[in-house]
Amino acid sequence: MPQRFRNKTISIIGLGYIGLPSAAAFASRGIRVVGVDVNQNTVDTINQGKVHIVEPELDMVVHAAVTEGYLRATTIPEPAEAFLIAVPTPFRDGHEPDLSFIEAASKSIAPVLKKGDLVILESTSPVGTTEQMASWLAEERPDLSFPQGSGENSDIRIAHCPERVLPGHVLRELVQNDRVVGGLTRQCSDAAVALYKIFVEGECIVTDARTAEMCKLTENASRDVAIAFANELSTICDKLDIDVWELIRLANRHPRVNILQPGPGVGGHCIAVDPWFIVHRAPSESRLIHTARIVNDEKPQWVEHKVVQAVTRVIREQKIGEHDVNVVCLGLAFKADIDDLRASPALEITKRLAMRYPGRVTAVEPNIDNLPESLSSLGVKLKEQDQAIEEAHVVALLVDHREFKDKNVLRNKDVALIDTRGIWMSAPRQL
Repeated sequence: MPQRFRNKTISIIGLGYIGLPSAAAFASRGIRVVGVDVNQNTVDTINQGKVHIVEPELDMVVHAAVTEGYLRATTIPEPAEAFLIAVPTPFRDGHEPDLSFIEAASKSIAPVLKKGDLVILESTSPVGTTEQMASWLAEERPDLSFPQGSGENSDIRIAHCPERVLPGHVLRELVQNDRVVGGLTRQCSDAAVALYKIFVEGECIVTDARTAEMCKLTENASRDVAIAFANELSTICDKLDIDVWELIRLANRHPRVNILQPGPGVGGHCIAVDPWFIVHRAPSESRLIHTARIVNDEKPQWVEHKVVQAVTRVIREQKIGEHDVNVVCLGLAFKADIDDLRASPALEITKRLAMRYPGRVTAVEPNIDNLPESLSSLGVKLKEQDQAIEEAHVVALLVDHREFKDKNVLRNKDVALIDTRGIWMSAPRQL
């Protein structure tokens, strides 16, 4: 363990999908960690040694850390030697970045800062946000010096280090993945690297803060563009009566081609959001990135249209009324085998269908116990897979959860199938 953080305290601001695993990673190395979150229920849950999110092995690590006294949570920041800010960065109408959470987190820790402290922004951010955070802190604490005014001699060190982990593998990737660290000065970067090397086994690559911010945005924009190509192929193939899954499988036999698999859209807190931060900062120059966002944002509407076509076909062929058709949506999370519904295209599709077919839509999501208010208020029912499919006339496979991958899941039941993930290859026609 780096000597400068031995017997020190680290504070994690924001105990969500990144903050809590990061807190657990530090605490598991024998570091005292104080987690801060505005949600009292989250704080109480963690202090009981439990977790409020689904992530493999996280519950065991948190329980051990709390039991051994290395991790506790509170709603009010306390003094520490290092502060990691891991709060959301959504966008407002018009895709304008919303930095209010970062601003609030910065101002909440300002009263407890002292000379020698390190502040790291982990939240995915538009270029220039780390500098903005430093300005907010300086305004709150004029008695301290900051890198933007005092350079290497500043009282407070400030850096940006974006997370780059995959939900479902967060604890492993936090440890094994390389980290890009961008300080406002070289000493800021060195301090941040020393902190992360407490548990990071991957390489910590030093750059400036703006490049570190842009690196995370670039990684996710690149993936967004690649997904948009696959999604656009799926709509083209549907129009031309071509099996897109077979097409991609054949094209990928080329040694320098690796097309991704299409789906119902793009969701989550990163890929569906981060490219807009680039577009907002450089709208005239980011035409491809902008177009990819539009392609992926429009895919849920296209899937809805395919389900409507299936419902119409069922009504005609089975001679039943529209109010008698049961539509089942398999999956609500934004990706497989997690409980995260943030910006989920599956959730959006289910909501659209629920508004179109009131009281006739059932959701199956094995990773949650209760529906979000946005669905329950529309009369959507949450049921187990077997019961839902038994009652179904139309089934929309929206997320490739492992529970859905059994090809016999339909038990030869005569339903109209909309498979947006291509996992039931024996179906007559995939999307």
